[in-house]
Amino acid sequence: MSECSPVRPLWPPVVAGVVLGLVLILTFVLVGNGVGASGTFARIAAWFGMQVAPTAIETNGYLGGMVANHANPLANWIVVEVVGVAIGALLAAVGAGRFKIKIDVGAGKISPRTRLVLALLGGVLAGFGSRLAAGCTSGVGLSGTAMLGIGGFIFLVVFFVVGLSMSALMRRVW
Repeated sequence: MSECSPVRPLWPPVVAGVVLGLVLILTFVLVGNGVGASGTFARIAAWFGMQVAPTAIETNGYLGGMVANHANPLANWIVVEVVGVAIGALLAAVGAGRFKIKIDVGAGKISPRTRLVLALLGGVLAGFGSRLAAGCTSGVGLSGTAMLGIGGFIFLVVFFVVGLSMSALMRRVW
């Protein structure tokens, strides 16, 4: 932690929830879309693919639309949103005196290396699932329920049930 920036307390959950709700409303008003994140990684893949194998990307049924008519897949609202979130999170963490690079070891039942491998595997599976579902937790859960979509509500219920079940299971191992 930084010596010049004392550690500040976390925001109360209600305040954080209200601010998140206001941000969600602002994204609908200013951009015309709700919040989301997973689409950014598909756009990065399209951009990277154009550097390596442009013909394959242009003819790809999923990524091709992102580069149609010589479009830059990174010139999209969702990419700007995720970059802004990353910069904002970094500034907030530094400003609150909470920025520190570390690996949480939990109860220490598994090694840090195994923990990182499992976290990477979980991230890859979550990313694949978010593309399969055409949205991530923020896109489907927050934006879907904000638009009163039944799918958003069903997703949140299932998300919390599975999350609580997995946390009970993983508490024994993690």
